[in-house]
Amino acid sequence: MSRRSQSSSRWLQEHFNDPCVRRAQAGGWRSRAVFKLEEADRRERLLRRGAIVLDLGAAPGAWSQYAVTRVGPKGPIIASDILPMDGLSGMDVIDLPRAMHLAELALDMAGRVLKPGGAALIKVFQGAGFQELVGAARRQFKSVRFIKPAASRARSAETYLVASRLRLV
Repeated sequence: MSRRSQSSSRWLQEHFNDPCVRRAQAGGWRSRAVFKLEEADRRERLLRRGAIVLDLGAAPGAWSQYAVTRVGPKGPIIASDILPMDGLSGMDVIDLPRAMHLAELALDMAGRVLKPGGAALIKVFQGAGFQELVGAARRQFKSVRFIKPAASRARSAETYLVASRLRLV
């Protein structure tokens, strides 16, 4: 049996002591990420009864699980992911361009499938391509803002682009 590295052991200890992880487990949520969407939804009023939700990169499913409670039985939720998912490389020079590419694909899909006035919430990381992504979002949506939910770890470089009121083209 292989032993965990010190950094893996530290991460696991921090993870299981994380208050959001404990709240998620106690509440029956699939992951702590639910609290990020919950805060974004509360602040931005993204999800409404009967809304159609497309959850890209859905694993492990906490966002879809939360969305069900907000859109109700008449609001279809389409969750998509690739399983099994390959691990990330752990190298910023590789991971950040991959994350930016996924954000670009999500923004492109939002522009294609949302109804006029629709909204998108996209996890982004600042780096190469960030300004271009923001510019594209501003051309497609009347409102583009950024939020960093309290459930997002302080050391994490993640932030969320909230694009709302899709423009008629």
